[in-house]
Amino acid sequence: MMLCDECRERDASVHLTQAAGGEVTQRHLCAKCAAEQGIESTVTTSPKHVIGEFLQAVQQQASAAQADAVRCTYCAMTLRDFRATGRLGCSRCYATFEQSLRELLRRVQGSATHVGRRYVPPAVDVLEKATTIGELRDRLRRAIEHEEFEVAATLRDQIRDAE
Repeated sequence: MMLCDECRERDASVHLTQAAGGEVTQRHLCAKCAAEQGIESTVTTSPKHVIGEFLQAVQQQASAAQADAVRCTYCAMTLRDFRATGRLGCSRCYATFEQSLRELLRRVQGSATHVGRRYVPPAVDVLEKATTIGELRDRLRRAIEHEEFEVAATLRDQIRDAE
């Protein structure tokens, strides 16, 4: 907020721009100093706030109507459900609610653009190896539970070879 050019104590609420002799001057006055100089002001709040409040109210009504209208075709989740729970219903919800999610990210993080490292899935052979080792460990656990120690020793050796 800007201080009054006259008193330098109160916030300026009246902004005057004068053009005279090819020269443009601006004056910023508080309501009291403006009244003392005979400048009438009927606006009690700045137009910026009125328009901002109006746009905010329109946006809230539009988003409330959109919350009920948009529904995921796969899991039937609505935007209202997401706002209530903070969770999406399925992977298709990301596409269904993309615009709203981008707005949410922009509000929360300041941007909807990802910055930083991206997830890189492991190579197929690494994934298959991990799956194989996991299956062998499950079979080893069951063999030990059933006291099949010869089978367990074979599985243990297979796990060592795979690792």
